[in-house]
Amino acid sequence: MSKIKSVTTHVVAAPVEKPFTSSRGWLYKMRGTCLVEIETDDGVVGWGECYGPSAVAKSFIDTQLAAHVIGRDPFDVEVIWEYLYNRIKDYGQTGMAIAAISGIDIALWDLIGKLTGKPVHKLIGGAFRTEVEAYATGLYFIDFDRLIEEAVEEAEGFCARGFRAIKMKIGLGDLNRDVARVAAVRKAIGPNVRLMVDSNHCFSVPNAIRLGRKLEELDIEWFEEPISPEDIDGYVEVTRALDMAVAGGENDFTRWGFRDKIVRKAMDIVQPDVCAAGGITECKKIAAMATAHGVECVPHAWGSAVGLAATLQFLAAIPDQPPCLFPRPPLLEFEQEENPFRDHLAKEPIVQHSGIVKIPGGPGLGIEVDRSVIDKYRKA
Repeated sequence: MSKIKSVTTHVVAAPVEKPFTSSRGWLYKMRGTCLVEIETDDGVVGWGECYGPSAVAKSFIDTQLAAHVIGRDPFDVEVIWEYLYNRIKDYGQTGMAIAAISGIDIALWDLIGKLTGKPVHKLIGGAFRTEVEAYATGLYFIDFDRLIEEAVEEAEGFCARGFRAIKMKIGLGDLNRDVARVAAVRKAIGPNVRLMVDSNHCFSVPNAIRLGRKLEELDIEWFEEPISPEDIDGYVEVTRALDMAVAGGENDFTRWGFRDKIVRKAMDIVQPDVCAAGGITECKKIAAMATAHGVECVPHAWGSAVGLAATLQFLAAIPDQPPCLFPRPPLLEFEQEENPFRDHLAKEPIVQHSGIVKIPGGPGLGIEVDRSVIDKYRKA
């Protein structure tokens, strides 16, 4: 019986040629992540990823979690999850503590898949689909003298590459500027490309409602993170006021963090991130709870090929919500800003063709990590 021999964290980072920003205001000059490598005593390796500041995730795993994983049976993945969570519950119910557990959990599922010779989706219930439609996340703010022009050019580029769904950033401080920018993109891409907006929780409740009503005229599929994630009552107000879907949850953690938002239907779409919300183990529970309350689950994704592969495995195992003759399956968020760890970390990169991404069918996460990329960009 395999036992866990080691837990190793790898922090990697690379500069961005064209720094970009969102409504949060800080400039993204680097892309990086914390990768988790778990090896068994018979030499099998599983990979995971943690969302958020990489050095913090590394420190949390190295000092608080790794010692409690070594020596265990990797197949006890849920037992390990509960043990780790209960050890840190007094100081780590959210945030980086849960992101650290997420990286370990993903790596364990990758290990189990490799030990059994099956993809993760076969181990968590099977595949409702073998491919998913991807939407391109982009259209950040780069050149503030060309905000409309750069958005239109980028959106047209996504369409030329085959994407049939796009998510763009909003939150320019002036509601009319946001409307003008979204309207220009909608006109450029036409009515047959799905378009979503994401404000990274920069609006007040009244302004989110005012802007949302204007954006509804532009056939926007969902309004993501209109307000601060702590304000559940505010989310209820915004969701009830708008006809278009309201989405959120990338900054929420565990089934307990999602519980009240789902039960109260504070948003139409919840967006747990497998690298942040508790890993594949916990995101399956979040998705099940959402389904029970008639809320859609469309996971957030931002990171390397490891996190992207884990998201695809999770997406394969989510049922259509609602089930129907002509369903609209959950979309894959395929972030498109410069990121060598998304594009080069897997020896066979995850790519889209005509807006479609296939679910990896190999053992575990279905990708093979290129260690030379880790060595090239290693920071710690």
